[in-house]
Amino acid sequence: MTKQSGFEKLARETSLYPQEQLAKVGEKPNLLFVGLPKEISLQENRISLTPDAVGVLVTNGHKVWVEKGAGLKANFTDQEYSEAGATIVQSREEVYQANIILKIEPPTLEEIELFKPNQIIFSALQMATRDGAYFKKLSAKKVIAIAYEMVEDKVGGRPIVRAMSEIAGNTVMQIAAEYLTTTNNGLGVILGGITGVPPTKVVILGAGTVAEYAARAASGLGAEIMIFDNHIYKLRRIKHTLNFQVFTSTLDSSHLSTVLKGADVVIGALRPDRGGNKIVVTEEMVQSMKEGAVIIDLSIDHGGCVETSELTTHELPVIEKYGVIHYGVPNITSRVARTASYVLSNIFTPTLLRSADEGSLEDMIYNHKWFLNGVYSYKGGISNRYIAKKYNLPFKDLSLLMAARM
Repeated sequence: MTKQSGFEKLARETSLYPQEQLAKVGEKPNLLFVGLPKEISLQENRISLTPDAVGVLVTNGHKVWVEKGAGLKANFTDQEYSEAGATIVQSREEVYQANIILKIEPPTLEEIELFKPNQIIFSALQMATRDGAYFKKLSAKKVIAIAYEMVEDKVGGRPIVRAMSEIAGNTVMQIAAEYLTTTNNGLGVILGGITGVPPTKVVILGAGTVAEYAARAASGLGAEIMIFDNHIYKLRRIKHTLNFQVFTSTLDSSHLSTVLKGADVVIGALRPDRGGNKIVVTEEMVQSMKEGAVIIDLSIDHGGCVETSELTTHELPVIEKYGVIHYGVPNITSRVARTASYVLSNIFTPTLLRSADEGSLEDMIYNHKWFLNGVYSYKGGISNRYIAKKYNLPFKDLSLLMAARM
């Protein structure tokens, strides 16, 4: 038997004692620097984050700069943002020093001038109102531009589109009721049904989320509802979703023309196809409608689905053609800016907090395909295939970059 040396014996004995080591400290998530600019686009009253949401971000160690007066149109004061921990800055140039710009409307050409390389711009895109020169100028700034209406959730839905559609659907029937009144040169009828009086006839073009919520509001008032869409599966889905009787039909021109003659309210709620809408209600159809009837074309910001529709403003919201009242304000959710801001904030806040946990918003792009779908410009290249093809611009396939990082 081999005799152990004193050193060997000591080594064996000490190995049985607990060994002290430095405990691993969890890494602190990267801090975000978010800027909330004041919207300069016509009729935009919303803001992306409420003071409460800013408070949550600041409590988690993040930095938020708010341009002076950015929340006033949604009835959020600078003092509320300041008390929540935000820094109130006096100019647009200052707020655009933030690494992440969170806004509602697409950046204007004037705002693009303020961008800096690698900055992340999170806003709407509204592709139908952009052109090739716009995307070239944006690409030249080498920013990461994310369109929030194209960001999906884990099941393929578009949460912000749905949320705004819910608001639009509920709001549109209030507008219709307002303009059916005699004081607004309407038919002089109540929206709904009264005992002994035939119910108001509401025609909805499109069978998406706007249609669903508009139908719920109209049904609650007792109106008779007919929904048109060219997709049978959408018509089947909305009939299943709604717990009451609605009439549905495909967009057959002859049948639609007949129905419109007796309609009191027409809601245009068709989603754009490839950046633009198709006209389904012709000028001739409008001529055949009742005088004092109301058309609300919610598709107007994508060109509209009613031939006689025109863009209007919140200050002058309606025009009259052939005795029919036309409402063509493109940003209907801005009528209820405070509610809409709360809804947007409830979606943006957890997204920002999650991005910090994962490292950054850029890491979110590479980690999640559903988030990557919203990126349309990436550090000097157009990353949306449709935009690149439409305007003959170089296409940068982010899915390849994503695969390379895995």
